[in-house]
Amino acid sequence: MSINPGKLAQISRRQVAVGLALVALAAACTPAAPQTPMSGGQATGQMPSAQVTSSTKAAALRSSLNTLLQEHVYLAASATGAALGGREAEFKAAADALDANSVDLSKAIGSVYGAEAERTFLTLWRSHINMFVDYTVGVATNDRAKQDKAVNDLVGYTQSFGSFINSATGLPKETVAELVKTHVLTLKDVVDAQAAKDPTKAYAALRKAADHMKMIADPLAEAIFKKFPEKFS
Repeated sequence: MSINPGKLAQISRRQVAVGLALVALAAACTPAAPQTPMSGGQATGQMPSAQVTSSTKAAALRSSLNTLLQEHVYLAASATGAALGGREAEFKAAADALDANSVDLSKAIGSVYGAEAERTFLTLWRSHINMFVDYTVGVATNDRAKQDKAVNDLVGYTQSFGSFINSATGLPKETVAELVKTHVLTLKDVVDAQAAKDPTKAYAALRKAADHMKMIADPLAEAIFKKFPEKFS
C-alpha cells in the first residue's frame, strides 16, 4: 500500500508530534564548521564531559536522558522507514510512540525546572516536527523547493533550541546548536540510506546517530546537576 504525500502530511499533523527527527536536514545543508577553541579549552560542537557518578539522583537523570534521546533516534528511524516504504499503519504507530517519547523528555525537564518549563520545552520540541514532515513529503514527491524550505527552517530551529538550553542551563548556545545540527545530519544519513533502499548503510548510520545522543545527554545532565545541586542531594 502506498501513502499519498498529502495524506502523509495530514496524518503527521494530526499526530501533533511525529518525533524530533522524523527526517533530517537535506543534502543542501552544509556540514558543521570546523571546531574552534572556546573558553575553558573546549571546542565548538563539544560540551564539557559529564562527571556525574553512579547511584545518585543525578546519575538517574543522566541515564534517563541518554535512554530517551537514543530511543528517539530509533523510533524516528522506524517512522521514516515506514513512511518511505508506504506502510501507513506502521507509520502511525511509530508517530504515536515518537510523541510519547517527546512527552517523556519534557517530563524529565519538568521534573527539575517545573511545569512551565516542561510545557515550553515540549512546544519547542514539537515545533520542528512539521518541518520534518514537510521534508519527508518533499523527499517522497521529489519537491526540492519543499526540502530546501524545511532545511532552512530546521537550521533556524537549532538556534532557537540552543537559546532555550542556554537560558535553562548556561551551556553555550552555539555549542548546543551545533550538536543539534549534528544530530539531524546523522539522521539525514539514515533517511538517505532508507530512501536508497540500502539497509546495510542505513543501520550503520542509525548506530552512529544513536551514539551521538550521549554528546547531548551527558553534558546536559551535568549542567542541570551543577545548576540545581540541592535537587539531587
